[in-house]
Amino acid sequence: MYVVQSFLYLREDFLCYENIFNYNKENKGKKQKMKIAICDDEKKASEALLEILEECPEPIEKTDVYFSGEELLRSTEQYDLLFLDIDMEGIDGIETARKIRLKDKKVKIVYVTAYSEYAGKAFSVHAFGYLLKPVKKTSVLKQVADALAYREEEQKPSPVLEFETSQGRTRLHTADIYYFEIRGRQIKLAAEKGCYEMRGKIGDLRERMKDYGFASPHKSFVVNLDQIRNIKGYDIYMMSGEILPLSQKQAVSFKECLGRFLAEKNGSSF
Repeated sequence: MYVVQSFLYLREDFLCYENIFNYNKENKGKKQKMKIAICDDEKKASEALLEILEECPEPIEKTDVYFSGEELLRSTEQYDLLFLDIDMEGIDGIETARKIRLKDKKVKIVYVTAYSEYAGKAFSVHAFGYLLKPVKKTSVLKQVADALAYREEEQKPSPVLEFETSQGRTRLHTADIYYFEIRGRQIKLAAEKGCYEMRGKIGDLRERMKDYGFASPHKSFVVNLDQIRNIKGYDIYMMSGEILPLSQKQAVSFKECLGRFLAEKNGSSF
């Protein structure tokens, strides 16, 4: 059994490196253009920021300007980077960001405001950065460069792991796995391609998957943190539409773990 497991882990490493090598080979020298949005109810502030972005050396496909949170939320466009004012009429920037996060967890949000005391609230919605008005050109251009670097890192394929399931050897990208659930002596593996049954201990999976962005919200589950849409009370709403339990005992530590994961993923910088 030990020999088989060792072989599988070595195989996982090989698949991971093979994946990354192929990605680097195909994308060598390429810089994808970014879609940027500005949302600020102050016309002068928007124009100043737009002027800086027009001089940006990084590849930008388009920059759209919105003058309210409501206007931005009505848009169906998906952006890579959003410069968002906090103190706006109507829906403020914090509430606008919360609504955006329900449908888009990838956009990098940079708050642009005249009030430094908002920094704590900005972090609560996993902001990428925080700029004080009047904005400095060097600070804005750094945010764009950082956002581009993080996006390129995110687009690298996730590692491929191999599992011994009832269907045989099964290879899955970690990003495509939703969660593991222990059911008696069987473990259910829920993934984008479907569900699989496998034998093992949930504790072993918890340890094996922690370096791939998985954590345990309940003694019977190991969940992909990147597949969580929202948490309400003791219910975890998954991207797949399923609702998983969050134990009261592990609620605080799990939410902290999720917060750290999202902050690291979004590259929060203040």
